[in-house]
Amino acid sequence: MKIALINENSQAAKNAVIYNALKKVADKHGFEVVNYGMYSAEDKASLTYVQNGILAATLLNSKACDYVITGCGTGEGAMLALNSFPGVICGHVATPLDAYTFAQINDGNAISIPFALGFGWGGDLNLEYIFEKLFCEPSGQGYPRERAEPEQRNKKILDKVRESAFKPFTEILESLDKDLVKGAFAGEKFSELFFRDCKDAKIAEVVKKIM
Repeated sequence: MKIALINENSQAAKNAVIYNALKKVADKHGFEVVNYGMYSAEDKASLTYVQNGILAATLLNSKACDYVITGCGTGEGAMLALNSFPGVICGHVATPLDAYTFAQINDGNAISIPFALGFGWGGDLNLEYIFEKLFCEPSGQGYPRERAEPEQRNKKILDKVRESAFKPFTEILESLDKDLVKGAFAGEKFSELFFRDCKDAKIAEVVKKIM
């Protein structure tokens, strides 16, 4: 599994702490972590939580990654931004229990963490425990297990509803404000990482055109 980490501007200073906690867990499972930044509060390219959504959706729909870890001060804005796009199911995760139940019941492909709330002493440990519970088992198995069948059925229904509710992702990208989208792709290492891992030629072509 390839996991992308994305930070917006208000919480960019925590990027290294988040990355280290995530990589510690990912390494145990043989997963790869790809850090798209922001890498610090001083980065030239500054991401808003709305741009987190654009970037995350681009990575997931192009299969440049399999999972996205992101967030903002409260986690709510980034969650809403990510869920505005097809191909993305993002949960708001503040605790290890949130992480486990989201993975098992909702079987999503992204989480948004409230990096400014309760992030004091032991904040790095809480992140590590969140990532441990998020990836400790294959997702979508249901919780409790006797509820697996209706939960999996509901997830399939949700997927079909979302499929009907959205335009193709390339059309969405091209219809958005160009400067907003260009800003989402302006990160220091975006071009290097995205075009290396992108598996959808049509999305890659649109991204190049916008950039």
